[in-house]
Amino acid sequence: MRERPILFNGDMVRAILTGAKTQTRRVVKGHALDWLGKAQFTPEYVASPGNDLCPFGQPGDRLWVREAHAIFPTHGQHRADGERWGPWSGLPTTISPMGGEIAYYREGFDRSGPGRWRPSIHMPRWACRLVLEITAVRVERLQAISTQDCLAEGITTRFKVADAADELRIQFRDLWNDTGGDWDSNPWVWVIEFKRAEVTGD
Repeated sequence: MRERPILFNGDMVRAILTGAKTQTRRVVKGHALDWLGKAQFTPEYVASPGNDLCPFGQPGDRLWVREAHAIFPTHGQHRADGERWGPWSGLPTTISPMGGEIAYYREGFDRSGPGRWRPSIHMPRWACRLVLEITAVRVERLQAISTQDCLAEGITTRFKVADAADELRIQFRDLWNDTGGDWDSNPWVWVIEFKRAEVTGD
């Protein structure tokens, strides 16, 4: 089993925490894209675990989630009663291995702000509260996403799913574009399905 970091924004972290998000899509790059293009291999072959082309891993591997956070010193506090460390009690936190630092998370933080939040890219491994286990990997065109896949991506609707296919697809399209993607180019994407493997700091 291998473990790799993966970035998610606040909305997607919230969806993972509620159990609504069990898939993520990432653009295919590098050798895998060459295999799909010039070499004309099938998506199924490119996604085969034996080829080891997916940079995020294969079923059974794990992804640790990087998210916006803040880190403070614990000031040598020692809590043996199960209560949270630091100035904000009752919030999810993670303590560093040496006990000198405490991490808080922007998603779900409902108190007065701690000051400057650190971008997700700078999260150290010890501060992670969400670990995901990959359950399936495949390759497909972005616009091949189905209604059920939209739901698995954390997209929600107030209508019956049978009546909301177009709305869900539009929402996912807008989300993809808002996070720097290009829906109209219809790129090849890795479709990574996952389940929560570990939660620390809850």
